[in-house]
Amino acid sequence: MIEREYLYIVFGMGFVTYIPRLLPVYFLSGRTLPGWFIEWLDLIPAAVLSALLLPELVTTGTPRLFIPYRLDMIVAVPTLLFAIKTKSLGGTVVTGMGLYWLLDIIFI
Repeated sequence: MIEREYLYIVFGMGFVTYIPRLLPVYFLSGRTLPGWFIEWLDLIPAAVLSALLLPELVTTGTPRLFIPYRLDMIVAVPTLLFAIKTKSLGGTVVTGMGLYWLLDIIFI
């Protein structure tokens, strides 16, 4: 019986994951969206990424303490500048990892 319950749970999770993706496609497929709305939708990935990364870069500890000169933040600034200049995902990842490794050796 436990196997059947697991199957129900997996199918239920798949269903509730699929529905939020299906509904916008279903309701918006035949419509033309205004230009301002499409531009606004283009900003969502950058906003979500910023909201996830910034607290991790500038705070630490269980009561979150602001520490502006953490190694993560020091590495993030030149990595961001490299990403803006080159627009290369692979190069940005290698640059960030290399800088982190180098500064980790120097400061610790």
